Amino acid sequence: MVKQTIQIFARVKPTVRKQQQGIYSIDEDEKLTHSLEIVLPRDLADGFVNNKRESYKFKFQRIFDQEAKQEIIFEIIAKPVAESTLAGYNGTIFAYGQTGSGKTFTITGGAERYSDRGIIPRTLSYIFEQLQKDSSKIYTTHISYLEIYNECGYDLLDPRHEASKLEDLPKVTILEDPDQNIHLKNLSLHQATTEEEALNLLFLGDTNRMIAETPMNQASTRSHCIFTVHLSSKEPGSATVRHVKLHLVDLAGSERVSKTGVGGLLLTEAKYINLSLHYLEQVIIALSEKHRTHIPYRNSMMTSVLRDSLGGNCMTTMIATLSLEKRNIDESISTCRFAQRVALIKNEAILNEEIDPRLMIVRLQKEIEDLKAELAMATGEQRTEALTEAELLQLEKLIASYLEDQDPESRLEVGADMRKIHHCFHHFKKLLNDKKTLENTVSSESTRQACQEPLRDEEYTKLLGLLKQRDNEINILVNMS
Repeated sequence: MVKQTIQIFARVKPTVRKQQQGIYSIDEDEKLTHSLEIVLPRDLADGFVNNKRESYKFKFQRIFDQEAKQEIIFEIIAKPVAESTLAGYNGTIFAYGQTGSGKTFTITGGAERYSDRGIIPRTLSYIFEQLQKDSSKIYTTHISYLEIYNECGYDLLDPRHEASKLEDLPKVTILEDPDQNIHLKNLSLHQATTEEEALNLLFLGDTNRMIAETPMNQASTRSHCIFTVHLSSKEPGSATVRHVKLHLVDLAGSERVSKTGVGGLLLTEAKYINLSLHYLEQVIIALSEKHRTHIPYRNSMMTSVLRDSLGGNCMTTMIATLSLEKRNIDESISTCRFAQRVALIKNEAILNEEIDPRLMIVRLQKEIEDLKAELAMATGEQRTEALTEAELLQLEKLIASYLEDQDPESRLEVGADMRKIHHCFHHFKKLLNDKKTLENTVSSESTRQACQEPLRDEEYTKLLGLLKQRDNEINILVNMS
């Protein structure tokens, strides 16, 4: 079990125009805790924050300035979570911040350059790279992609639809079993055997995402998206299986409805987004309070899905994305305050191991057979039915491997079944008799050949003498003629 608080990081988005000096500052002290100080000019304090206060200071595990590259973000934030996932622990990374602060860029990445890849594609690359290196276990990887839009869940990887309108995608509903485990009905799981297959699923899901334009961001996502990697691992011959989930979450924008400048359908969207984030904040506050008996996970779909990630069996990391321009300072301060409350939550992550029921059934069946055989020997009630052809063949294979083994300490294990023991002795006797018969045959053949050798020499000498006699007779007849 690993006990730790939720890790919080901050990332400052580069501004379009040159940043005015004095808006924020980053301080790194010797205790490895980083602090971000935001300075609020008096002319911007229009009622959203305390008018008498001009400086706000927040602490994070690490703060990434405007120059931070995607590779550094992955190495420091996502890689440790991916490593813990490979070790058997659940993991979650979620980005929180206002629209346009860089959440989607951080989680998914940009499409213009390869170096702009975000946490999801880099994590997939890292996981499959490690799986190829580790040959001691058998791994199975599945991908799911859930979108929560207006408090309704949709499967972005439905194989029957591609780039269709959102309403045509299958709706995902939440089911809860008696053990309070959450199950998502209609959310499809797709196996990915290679990095390329996993990235293709990511591309398909991103294509199906609901996109709407707002005055704040011309390509703003108006929904929460949860990309999940389901990883199963098992050692060959072992009945223990590990099932792990890694959630990579891109939340919708956290800004106030009045600031979005939208109406109609988009206003309804913004209200649902703020409501779900409000419920998320309620859960965070409830978890941070001691002696709190009820945690309102069921208030929203997102908090229900992320129940384990918030105050449960998971190693969770939050990225607070900040857009520190003058007009966005109040939202950035609100995001930082939310992150400070998140940092108070303690999770207890455990290894997600369980026994494979199929392997366990086979193991128990063999154990039952062995116990029956031992009981029969102890009571004297031996089994009378004949061994099957498969059992006889298996016994002969065991005997052959036992005889070929050069180790003097090797043993022939056939259990306590007297039928099998008698068959083994019978087979050994047959092999010994066959060997003696073969040796006798070889010996008699050698003797016969040895006896035949002198006869052949004597016959050869006799023929040679007869040939010389005939030659002499021919010479005599020639001389006479």
